Amino acid sequence: MDEERFYLYDDIEETKTRFVSFMGDEERFDLAITSTMRHYGKHLVLDMQSNRFAILGTDDLEEPGYLEHAFQLSEKNADELRDFLYEIL
Repeated sequence: MDEERFYLYDDIEETKTRFVSFMGDEERFDLAITSTMRHYGKHLVLDMQSNRFAILGTDDLEEPGYLEHAFQLSEKNADELRDFLYEIL
């Protein structure tokens, strides 16, 4: 490829990542939670079991159906994840 690549951005940022695993009533959660200023102070939450992720702040946790959709969870499992994320975000 002879053309020069056009970047929209190419930044390097110091981040902090917390790896946590816990067992809910029906499902195990293996999460990587990355803190960064890239997304206005929100966290990048990766579920390593399902290969799904979302950029989350507490405002997103309050949005009905958001976790259910983002992580493809039942309402019960999303509530367990939501409760945990409220503790740490």
